[in-house]
Amino acid sequence: MATIDRQATTLALAHALSAAERGLAVIPLSRTKLPALRSPHRDDPTAPPCRGDCGRFGHGVYDASTDPRRIRELFAAAPWATGYGIACGLEPHHLIGIDLDTKSGTDSSAALRELALRHLFTIPETVVVLTPSGGRHLWLSGPPDVVVPNSASRLAPGIDVRGAGGYLVGPGSRTEHGVYGTAPGTARLAPAPCPASLLRLLLPPPRSHHTATGTSTSGQGQGLVQFVLAAHEGQRNTRLFWAACRAYENGLGPQLTEALVDAAVRTGLTEREARSTITSASRMTLPHP
Repeated sequence: MATIDRQATTLALAHALSAAERGLAVIPLSRTKLPALRSPHRDDPTAPPCRGDCGRFGHGVYDASTDPRRIRELFAAAPWATGYGIACGLEPHHLIGIDLDTKSGTDSSAALRELALRHLFTIPETVVVLTPSGGRHLWLSGPPDVVVPNSASRLAPGIDVRGAGGYLVGPGSRTEHGVYGTAPGTARLAPAPCPASLLRLLLPPPRSHHTATGTSTSGQGQGLVQFVLAAHEGQRNTRLFWAACRAYENGLGPQLTEALVDAAVRTGLTEREARSTITSASRMTLPHP
């Protein structure tokens, strides 16, 4: 077993160094997919929060590096490591991970396709990592000035997001459940830019600024209603869903509901269909408890 572990550690280090050559900052992981090095402050409950300022290892993604010498030092300090994690949100890729899980009993791939249809985006050709459980990690690149938070099933059941402060298990890592690997044909791809419509979904809804009704709010609401009214057959539900999402994101959902329902009915949807679509938009957009 010790020989196997040493081999796994050697392979993990080799894969980690290869990832670092591509600009991806890495840390060693244990077989449980957790950072292999424990916090040096774990026995001191009074210690202030530390992100590696103390100079010691054991700070999770804050230890992540692209420096080969430092990476070797990290793995030397954790000879039991059998995998590596790739820190998200860092230069130059500003990596965003879309984790399509299979353990939740839901079809997360179908949920992502539905989101893509509703919000008019397509997932570009990019790096895809296959997990031992049958799931997939999609690697996307975000803008340098946007911080994407981590989330679990906020987009849809079974879809987790890894953003700033999070990490993805790197391909070639060995865990308790098996080995992570890249999907055929994607290993040498760069993380593709995240579609703008998807990026908006990944960000927390903006805080609503409730003010007295004025020309700007009225104009914005009227624009969303007109957007629904302009729908042709085959795009009525999609346009209504998009407009309802924008309304709720901007704190106008309750005020615009009846106007949006009326507009949708005038384009050919039934009132029941329209209200169901708007309810789905509110659930998708409003923050979960």
